Amino acid sequence: MPKITLCLWFDHQAEEAAAFYTGIFNNSKIQNTVRYTESGHEFHGKAAGSVMTVAFELDGQPFTALNGGPVFHFNEAISYQVLCKNQDEVDFYWQKLPEGGDVQAQQYVWLKDKYGVSWQILPEVLPKLLAGPDTQKAKRAMDVVLNMKKINLNEIKRIYER
Repeated sequence: MPKITLCLWFDHQAEEAAAFYTGIFNNSKIQNTVRYTESGHEFHGKAAGSVMTVAFELDGQPFTALNGGPVFHFNEAISYQVLCKNQDEVDFYWQKLPEGGDVQAQQYVWLKDKYGVSWQILPEVLPKLLAGPDTQKAKRAMDVVLNMKKINLNEIKRIYER
């Protein structure tokens, strides 16, 4: 069975981003760093010895950060979901991921970090509430969620149960 690894394309911040992310998530580590050589300089244009890729894990999930240059940029078409057990975890990731940048919260579970990567900070109970068997409760929960910038799980549960 092949192992699937996510590759994040950065201009030149691969090493910095890998250190940033591994500093936030538990059970995370940088595994190795590969540097550019003179070989292929006509294609990549990077200085020999500069970082090409950084292999790292976030809570056991493998990632590769690539310094590929300014050709591609992140957008909301891909986002990473962080399933949180409670409001404290939601608050932690909501505070840590945007740290160090001029980051605007998007809508309810989405935010972007300083590198432009989109994250969904999602309480694991939320999909259960929104897809619950009582459609009126689910609708009330969805209505309140759509008006939040950051998830407030207690408020969602309160509206759901009323």
